[in-house]
Amino acid sequence: MSRNLPPLNALRAFEATARLNSVSQAAEQLHVTHGAVSRQLKVLEEHLGVSLFIKDGRGLKLTDSGVRLRDVSAEAFERLRDVCAELTQASADAPFVLGCSGSLLARWLIPRLGRLNADLPDLRLHLSAGDGDLDPRRPGLDALLLFAEPPWPADMQVFELASERIGPVMSPRFAGYERLRQAPAAALCSEALLHTTSRPQAWPSWAQQHGIAPGALKHGQGFEHLYYLLEAAVAGLGVAIAPQPLVAEDVRAGRLVAPWGFSETPAHLALWLPKRAADGRAGQLAQWLKAELVRQPL
Repeated sequence: MSRNLPPLNALRAFEATARLNSVSQAAEQLHVTHGAVSRQLKVLEEHLGVSLFIKDGRGLKLTDSGVRLRDVSAEAFERLRDVCAELTQASADAPFVLGCSGSLLARWLIPRLGRLNADLPDLRLHLSAGDGDLDPRRPGLDALLLFAEPPWPADMQVFELASERIGPVMSPRFAGYERLRQAPAAALCSEALLHTTSRPQAWPSWAQQHGIAPGALKHGQGFEHLYYLLEAAVAGLGVAIAPQPLVAEDVRAGRLVAPWGFSETPAHLALWLPKRAADGRAGQLAQWLKAELVRQPL
């Protein structure tokens, strides 16, 4: 004996008709035609090999088989509705998990977090920090905020927020500050430059844009993460290379100076999320981030 279930559309048509005791009302509720419901009822009866309704004057009356199926299907569909409602509510109540690098989180996002939470109170943002190990495809992560170069992966929805700008920075506490602050960019060739293994191309890219052979630069103290590199620069340990948004507040406060300005790179600050898991909250967050970047340009 076959245990295959009948087509779901046929069961839905039957459950609605039996519950409302009307083909016309079932059609209205299901947003289909009277004829479509009638055809689905016929499909169901042919699949089961039994009659579910009999004519009763101008209306319909359930057979004994129809009564049995009505009771079971009503309970099953009600349970499905309840569970789907619970899942939808749970999804709406779940936090939006945003991944980003520790340096971007600490130096740019956290100082704006109070304003973000006030402007988007329903977002319930949860932040996950990492460097080089974050992937928006990873379960438990809804989106990723990062600097990256196009082309973008085909399976990602990417909101481009701003072009990346990088430049050398140093502290007034640095021993070579007075000598370098009005010197041409080529003067950095004589310095042991602070660098980070997470952005090995930052110094060479900047050098090429300023007509300096990358090989002419000398690397000094290295750091695993950009955050530590920038802390070392603030402490006066040397000249570092940094994305403008991550040092903008330090430059405004005078803790760092950028004598040679900032140059645009091919990269963009962008919000990534998998297309298969598109979330409307990502669009809200992207709009807020863009507005923030306009309010306080990079």
